[in-house]
Amino acid sequence: MAGNGGEITWCFSQVKGAIEDDVADADIISCVEFNSDGDLLATGDKGGRVVIFQRDAAVSFDNSYKTIKLWKVAERNKRPEGYNLKDEMGQFRSRSAITSLRVPVFQPMELMVEASPKRVFANAHTYHINSISVNSDLETYLSADDLRINLWNLEITDQSFNIVDIKPANMEELTEVITAAEFHPKECNMFVYSSSKGSIRLCDMREQALCDKHAKLFEEPEDPTNRSFFSEIISSISDVKFSHSGRYMITRDYLSVKVWDLNMENRPVETYQVHEYLRNKLCSLYENDCIFDKFECSWSGDDKHIMTGSYNNFFRMFERDNKRDCTFEACRDVTKPRTQLKPRKVSTGGKRKKDEISVDCLDFNKKILHTAWHPLENIVAIAATNNLYVFSSKE
Repeated sequence: MAGNGGEITWCFSQVKGAIEDDVADADIISCVEFNSDGDLLATGDKGGRVVIFQRDAAVSFDNSYKTIKLWKVAERNKRPEGYNLKDEMGQFRSRSAITSLRVPVFQPMELMVEASPKRVFANAHTYHINSISVNSDLETYLSADDLRINLWNLEITDQSFNIVDIKPANMEELTEVITAAEFHPKECNMFVYSSSKGSIRLCDMREQALCDKHAKLFEEPEDPTNRSFFSEIISSISDVKFSHSGRYMITRDYLSVKVWDLNMENRPVETYQVHEYLRNKLCSLYENDCIFDKFECSWSGDDKHIMTGSYNNFFRMFERDNKRDCTFEACRDVTKPRTQLKPRKVSTGGKRKKDEISVDCLDFNKKILHTAWHPLENIVAIAATNNLYVFSSKE
């Protein structure tokens, strides 16, 4: 999947979204994901809309934050004609005017993509859902909010089984919340969830029905030299993702991405600093609420690369084999297809080079929270506010 020495050369492919100075909150992209074979790319926004891209085709529909909806998306290039009880405009015909029976036929038409609601899974969450993960058995899925994780059967809409509940009897005693959850890609009995306290719990549904007691706890001891007022906030895990092989997990906290081996709980096997230059700016980031931003992370299809977002519309890529990393920017300055992306660098002080940007000049209103990597090819999707950027490797 990579070029010489594992390094990938990235090029601009396309961008979707309007150019607006003042973006409505409802238009901000809140999630982006490829389907299992990478043929479809879906985005959701804060207004509850989902858009599915397939080449030049797109279809949108609604969603909500506490209700789960299952949709069927299908292509149609033929339409039925020759109804007996309706005319060609779809109006019902008078029965007295029907003197003979016709055999309906299918006629070719321009390709259409249709979305139709199939099931609604409601009334199971009190708080906003932060994660939905389909099981490898393709029969069940989980949904998680701040305090509970529910297990659903795809065929049953009116009931779910609560498999994790961390809600205390007295809410004043609440010390942590669930931030993300995901099923193992191959073992249908295993799932993982992360918390605001920086821990990751691996659960095995074969051991007990209610998985309040985890099978494994992944947690790294805090470095006392970095202890500060903000330590607990920046250690909160905003995302957790299994590798495609199922052997590893990546987690994203405010300043770093960590790789965990499922066989080693006491510390990560790899740690990548995303924007360590912001450590000295945590006070101002706390004052403008940026310190609470929830960045996601993603694996490449071969599990050799990791991607996550940062500020100033920067996104970071880490190569695991050679420990190389690179920073790119999602912007409309370069929107000619196949234009090669130039790496960006941040200057933290002293004399700034020509191609560097000062840390004091970063735009914290422009942030890459949501990213997705094609499961089979070097194609990545980047959500930047209300715009969706697609970049691909140079062939």
